[in-house]
Amino acid sequence: MLNLRRKLAQSLLLLSHHHKFDSNTYHTIIFPTIILNQRVNPPKPSIKHAIKPPNFLTFFSSLTCKSTSDSYQHEDDEYNETLVLPEKDYDNDFETNLRLITDIIKLADQNCVSIRNNLEKCGVTVSPELVSEVLSRVRNNWEVAFTFFLWAGEQIGYAHSLRHYHCMIAILGKSRRFDTAWTLIDEMKKGGKNGGESLVNTQTLLIMIRRYSAVHDVDKAINTFYAYKRFGLETGLHEFHDLLSALCRYKNVKAAEDLLMSNKDCYGLSTKSFNIILNGWCNVIGSPREGKRIWWEMCNRGIHRDVISYSCMISCYSKSNESKEVIKIFDEMRLTDIDLDIKIYNGVIHALAKSGHVEKARDLMKLMEEKGIYPNAITYNSLIMPLCKTRKFSYARKVFDEMLQRGLIPTTRTFHAFFGASRNCEEAYSILRKMNKMGCCPSHDTYIMLIKKFCRWGEFENVWKVWNEMIRNGLDPDRSSYVALVNGLFLNGKLEEAYKYHLEMKVKGLLPEPEIEERLERWRLGMQKVDNSKTGSSES
Repeated sequence: MLNLRRKLAQSLLLLSHHHKFDSNTYHTIIFPTIILNQRVNPPKPSIKHAIKPPNFLTFFSSLTCKSTSDSYQHEDDEYNETLVLPEKDYDNDFETNLRLITDIIKLADQNCVSIRNNLEKCGVTVSPELVSEVLSRVRNNWEVAFTFFLWAGEQIGYAHSLRHYHCMIAILGKSRRFDTAWTLIDEMKKGGKNGGESLVNTQTLLIMIRRYSAVHDVDKAINTFYAYKRFGLETGLHEFHDLLSALCRYKNVKAAEDLLMSNKDCYGLSTKSFNIILNGWCNVIGSPREGKRIWWEMCNRGIHRDVISYSCMISCYSKSNESKEVIKIFDEMRLTDIDLDIKIYNGVIHALAKSGHVEKARDLMKLMEEKGIYPNAITYNSLIMPLCKTRKFSYARKVFDEMLQRGLIPTTRTFHAFFGASRNCEEAYSILRKMNKMGCCPSHDTYIMLIKKFCRWGEFENVWKVWNEMIRNGLDPDRSSYVALVNGLFLNGKLEEAYKYHLEMKVKGLLPEPEIEERLERWRLGMQKVDNSKTGSSES
């Protein structure tokens, strides 16, 4: 049955590329048929009702919610956690096999039928490291990733590990292919290729919860929480906090707060649970008003406010440029018995620098060091970013040099601050060269920033240069990359190029910006009318 299910998924994926096969049929008829067992999808709950697990276990774990925006993770975390390989020297066979697989994917020009046929003939020996590396390179193209995943799983002497299933589920979830992701989870429940005990664990379902939360499908996220017991997994306090964190992380903070309050008799109210909600309002939504409401709710209910709580409020007021409130919270905290940590100091330093009080920020750095807390890269970023934003370049460079003298390694955010202040292509490339020289690898955000700048300056040769460099460096264009490129081309009147990449984006299953999509569609229809009128005139 397991092999039959895999063959069915593979055949249907290939069938989707047939010239008589439309996308509507594909998504409404074919993919739902892959789900042969829907037991993993229980009825939808209402977030207004308490979740009462049958075997409630109370246990505590270390706090996972972070207090500042610096600590908040990128939307691709599921992939970073499961895809990034440990740094080590691979042998020549690995490099050769990787290059061959990469060439097959590129030469096939996203045609999954061709990819599958070429993979069958390539003679590559599949290894766990190879699968991880390939999936990391194609994680923004779910069809290519899924085609490779299915092929790799059928090779003799190889079986997908838990890590690889998580990779693929995360990729499918990001592209909203939830039915296909559940198919893999059902396969994992049967022990994968070799059978045996279930491979499904809490992290498996947490990936799905996060992906549903990302598309604001709160009911499905909670639905997945209910599914834990169907896989023999407990739903205790730790799992409940994971659910709240996932909802808040993707701006479903009101729903998370309602869920917390409706389940207070079951899971209780604690500093950690309130901190998750507080972090959501303060750092995800960025609402000082709502943050303050939760702050006083904690006080009224007698919930202890810890260093995380204070850090959330300081971060929130800092973002909204309310430096007086930052100092007020900071002074209040100093009167308590809570030990100030480096995150608190960094938040206050950033708030002071943003409001123009750079010297006061420097004084606070000295005070921090006197108390035995030494600045880190984020401390210096807290100074460099506001200085670059206010175009105080010489001062920013001075702080940067001091950072290097202390032996601290600049982060991507350090260089992004300087990129943001660059005024021409030469300056931007100079910063990029320095970034590469210092071993700080450019990220998607780096290239997106450069694409936006070059588009604004009308430097399209440089746009294509950084776009191609991004791909060469193993960063497959994600949704944000395409949106930046399409928007930049569209706003500069390069409509044909914009439409080309708009279509490429949709083929990969990435959602375009609705406004730009509507405008490009109107342009396409207008061009069709012009072509039709020309054809009519020539015939007459």
